[in-house]
Amino acid sequence: MTDTGSDHDEDLASLAKRGDRAAFENLVRRHKDDLYRFVRRYVGQADDAYDVLQDAMVAAWLGLPRYDPARPFAPWLRTIALNKCRDFGRRQTVRRLFHRALAQDWTAHQTPAEAQGVPDDTAMSDDRLDRLDRAIAGLPALYKEPLLLTTVSGLSREDAARCLKTTPKAIEMRLYRARRKLRAALGEPEG
Repeated sequence: MTDTGSDHDEDLASLAKRGDRAAFENLVRRHKDDLYRFVRRYVGQADDAYDVLQDAMVAAWLGLPRYDPARPFAPWLRTIALNKCRDFGRRQTVRRLFHRALAQDWTAHQTPAEAQGVPDDTAMSDDRLDRLDRAIAGLPALYKEPLLLTTVSGLSREDAARCLKTTPKAIEMRLYRARRKLRAALGEPEG
């Protein structure tokens, strides 16, 4: 393991940028749990979250030449993960459209009695955490991203605003709306 004499992410990232794999592995160990929680809440499924997290870490390794050590490492890494989550969301949208078209084609050739046996894949689990994950995953990106960056990843509103290229006031308003939408999705009273 790399002994840098420093515990700072930015020092380790500088070493990793010069090809020190042990420094990068140290950064991965340091951030993987928090990053996983962020990605898990974004995509809504544990297996998908592992895939997206792996993509994010590979992208971070490959993106190290563009990393500026004068800037904080954690928000840089979070931005990469956020972009990978967005990519995943776009792919899922295409898959859903494709599957919906196939399902419509399939049910068009079924009798009404046969079509009733098709399970509804949108049924929500009774488990509260699962319901919350699904509700968060179902939020529009405009609200989901600031919620996850601040609540799950622990970034300040200012850091989240930098990641999302907006203002802290916009983050505050999006957080308010995200929480309202979550309460409504979970059937909880306002306030």
